[in-house]
Amino acid sequence: MINQEKTKRILSIDALRGFDMFWITGGDAFFITLFTFFGTPFFQGLAHQLDHPAWAGFRFYDIIFALFLFIMGLSMPLSITRRLAGGASRNQMYYHIFRRTILLYILGMVYNGLFDFNFETLRYTGVLHRIAFTYFFASIIVMNFRQKGQLIWAVSLTFGYWLILLLIPSPGFGAYNLTPEGNLAGYIDRSWLLGSMCCYNYGDNEGIVTNFPAITSVLTGVLAGYKLMSQISHSEKLKFFITTGFMLIVLSLIWNFIYPINKYLWTGSFVSLTSGISLLSISLFYWLIDVKGYTKWAFPFTVIGMNPITIYVLSAIFDFGMVAKIFIHGFYTELGGFEMPFYEFCVLLTKWLFLYFLYRQKIFLKV
Repeated sequence: MINQEKTKRILSIDALRGFDMFWITGGDAFFITLFTFFGTPFFQGLAHQLDHPAWAGFRFYDIIFALFLFIMGLSMPLSITRRLAGGASRNQMYYHIFRRTILLYILGMVYNGLFDFNFETLRYTGVLHRIAFTYFFASIIVMNFRQKGQLIWAVSLTFGYWLILLLIPSPGFGAYNLTPEGNLAGYIDRSWLLGSMCCYNYGDNEGIVTNFPAITSVLTGVLAGYKLMSQISHSEKLKFFITTGFMLIVLSLIWNFIYPINKYLWTGSFVSLTSGISLLSISLFYWLIDVKGYTKWAFPFTVIGMNPITIYVLSAIFDFGMVAKIFIHGFYTELGGFEMPFYEFCVLLTKWLFLYFLYRQKIFLKV
């Protein structure tokens, strides 16, 4: 049961969202250049973790998008409860869901270069498009089903997608071919998607069919969000998150033998693994921030987490490096091998200072 009196903002959610966005708004580039500067096998291995594998497998960087979807779901019970408590009708809620979906998709098109007006090569899918798609369907499920029904939807989408891959043959390759060139999801993308595709040669990383298991990543967050808002004790919440998180990780590692962990295909084992890691992540942030009250260390992440879509879109269409160079152009090229780590750090700092300005002015992009 949700505690209706505790619909205030949960700080750990914003901090975790900010930590997640930190990596794709400059943290990755800074640490890759820093680890490369050190150059030892250990640091080269760390740099290796900040890129996706060529196909199946898992690296640290693979958690970023799945964790964002989880956090989006984590916020849904709080957001919906707050809006309903504020007097919003169901029709108003549906309007809000539809409006937000459309705006997210439009922003995704802008991010992909809509205003270049090169529609033949324009990519019609992407990160923001997947966020829009999964947000829409997860929200509709949350609005119309109780927690048990939401769990059934999560399980059905995950296993239903697996059965589709298992039973429906890809022309020329047969059923349950999970190679880059032979998988069914890639075949559907090649057959139906207009424009260009990313990020492998035979399909799209955020393609048509793979959107459906991604909804489960959001619903896992939704179910965790109900637990986070419930009236049970902190220790009971943490026990649930940690226990469930480890169970999902173990499930994914077992499942991996017959259904490989693969971000490109968003396989069930990938959903299970990333959902498990996401649950452990929120348990850590919740314990440190909301239980123990250690908030100061998380403030830089909170600033990012309050405006995640803003910095994601602006990072694509605005050159923050140009602004950074205004202040460092006179000396940073004299730093030798440390030139690139220092430059990437300054770009990252420029982005953060911009977000801090928005934070101080209470300007938040809410699509």
